[in-house]
Amino acid sequence: MTAYHFRPEKGWINDPNGLVQFRGYYHIFYQHSPNFETPWHESMHWGHARTKDFIHFEELPVALFPDKDYDRDGCWSGTAIVKDDMLYLFYACVRDGKQAVAVACSSDGINFEKYEGNPVIASFPPDGSPDFRDPAVCFAQGKYWCVMASGNREKNTAVLLLYESEDLLHWKYNGIMREWQNAKFAECPSFVKLSDNYLLAASVCKEDSHCFSLAVGSFKNGRFISENESTLDRGPDRYAGQIFSDNKGRAILISWVPGWDYVGYKQRDIGCMSLPCEITYENKKLRAYPLFEVKQLLSESDPAIKRTPDGFCIKRKGREEVVYKGEINNLKCLRDEEFLEVFVNGGEEIFTALL
Repeated sequence: MTAYHFRPEKGWINDPNGLVQFRGYYHIFYQHSPNFETPWHESMHWGHARTKDFIHFEELPVALFPDKDYDRDGCWSGTAIVKDDMLYLFYACVRDGKQAVAVACSSDGINFEKYEGNPVIASFPPDGSPDFRDPAVCFAQGKYWCVMASGNREKNTAVLLLYESEDLLHWKYNGIMREWQNAKFAECPSFVKLSDNYLLAASVCKEDSHCFSLAVGSFKNGRFISENESTLDRGPDRYAGQIFSDNKGRAILISWVPGWDYVGYKQRDIGCMSLPCEITYENKKLRAYPLFEVKQLLSESDPAIKRTPDGFCIKRKGREEVVYKGEINNLKCLRDEEFLEVFVNGGEEIFTALL
């Protein structure tokens, strides 16, 4: 068991879902197979944990089960939002391969009731495709917005589609918010306010690769205008990052450190959540650096990190080494069992690697 990277006592874990601050806790929901250490043996659930300091975690009962006709093939990724002291979970519900959007709500943050009018978004618009998933809901400019990840197969583009609502339950399609050329589809978007700007993030999937795109910019007339963009994490083992805002105004990023390529490495799944990082934008630079609550865990060196004349490399057993070339003004890292996270120059670049 890792000391500082959350993972459940048993069962498969992947994408972080519904990251939110509610009733004095930070809540972490996540894709979960509670009865198996690898996916696809049962329909996807939402696991649940909470913490006050991101060091000590309390694992809670499974939050969402695929127990309705519209989500019988899984309760897939989504986000959370608080409205009128109620916690709402938005998730991609799947039935017979058809992806839609459903919502569940809770007054205590532990027990959830699914909305009788589900699904609240029943299908994809002409701008999208059957790859229609991962609702990211936020409140901005006096109304609620839902960003959906999709793709346009004819144009070979990954797209983020935007919906708007006054009450979280009735949604109107607004149009394409962002797109990427030469890509299959996008996944796991986030859309949050950051001071006078907005952050828009997504995992963009191409034919033979994927990347985490994080952009800062403005939001006008339902469209996002990018000012600066970064991939931040250049390591091989981070995916599906999700960003949320807390009551201190921090934009917090948590990602999945996957075990896809490490099946059989141990008797159980080794996937986990990353360290929580605060995203900042200063002097035209995006950075993601561990929160104040966990910064004391960082060190300046690790046996797996070998400094070189023009950077460093991360040595891994039986796997390709990870190489960084560039100026290093500051380097911090955290080793937690087989996980290593390296933060270069105050979080201008991150390297997450399983050793």
